[in-house]
Amino acid sequence: QVQLVESGGGLVQPGGSLRLSCAASGLTFRWWTMRWYRQAPGKERELVAAITSAGDSTNYADSVEGRFTISRDNAKNTVYLQMNSLKPEDTAMYYCNAYRSADGYNYWGQGTQVTVSS
Repeated sequence: QVQLVESGGGLVQPGGSLRLSCAASGLTFRWWTMRWYRQAPGKERELVAAITSAGDSTNYADSVEGRFTISRDNAKNTVYLQMNSLKPEDTAMYYCNAYRSADGYNYWGQGTQVTVSS
């Protein structure tokens, strides 16, 4: 059974930082592209960041470029999202996603809430 378990969300002031983690089990983690999505109330889910299976390439949404960093540790079956210089508009539920490019198959985590507010 595949599980993706996110952690690290919370309440932070504008300008602050958080580090999200997503621990994967039940799949061969090193074979999967990992992605972070977010969804704010009343908005569509959007792709925030992605990292290839080997960790040799990343890409980011324009809105987080230069502030967020995605990374992975294949030995620990974990992907991370370091979020710096947080803004109120970063407030959302953040979801971890495992993606298999060969057939487009996806797995999703349950999400972790990030709230940026003073």
